[in-house]
Amino acid sequence: MTPWLGLVVLLGSWSLDWGAEACTCSPSHPQDAFCNSDIGLPNFPVSVLPSSTVIRAKVVGKKLVKEGPFGTLVYTIKQMKMYRGFTKMPHVQYIHTEASESLCGLKLEVNKYQYLLTGRVYDGKMYTGLCNFVERWDQLTLSQRKGLNYRYHLGCNCKIKSCYYLPCFVTSKNECLWTDMLSNFGYPGYQSKHYACIRQKGGYCSWYRGWAPPDKSIINATDP
Repeated sequence: MTPWLGLVVLLGSWSLDWGAEACTCSPSHPQDAFCNSDIGLPNFPVSVLPSSTVIRAKVVGKKLVKEGPFGTLVYTIKQMKMYRGFTKMPHVQYIHTEASESLCGLKLEVNKYQYLLTGRVYDGKMYTGLCNFVERWDQLTLSQRKGLNYRYHLGCNCKIKSCYYLPCFVTSKNECLWTDMLSNFGYPGYQSKHYACIRQKGGYCSWYRGWAPPDKSIINATDP
């Protein structure tokens, strides 16, 4: 596998049907997108695994370059704030994505919106795609904004377990059961928009949605 195709596989948990030429993504909670705790780059040594980056930015330009099998869109951005990724790239100026939507390439509006962008930094470049969590800033809920600023990092040692059909259960104390796929016919749902999975006193992870600090509000893992 070439480095470029390895990065394509990396950008989110997804599978690509080459015959159908379609991008298919597995849903992920925004906290998972923030933490990126279990996404790796196939066939690369650990020493060069990309690092996760989360930023708020406005797109101010774009160009198509001859890179990768079908070309690469390079967006020029104005970074407003970085939430994760300081050690590898404290300031991001360009975002790289596949030009083809069938390879999960991302289309962004120029000089129109601010976006929350998640992706991976590899070889001095930030890559993102349809399977990463990307959202217009004005479309984020208050809880999601608070998650980015204060809460999601508290739960990066927790595991959000997806439930696609009943019955489903948590199997360890560090899991929160994510049921948006049941109640909302997929993603995004109420848990994605309003909850964070945070480790509480006693070492248990549970969903949190309150205004007080997490250790003052214990919520059952199946509460939502």
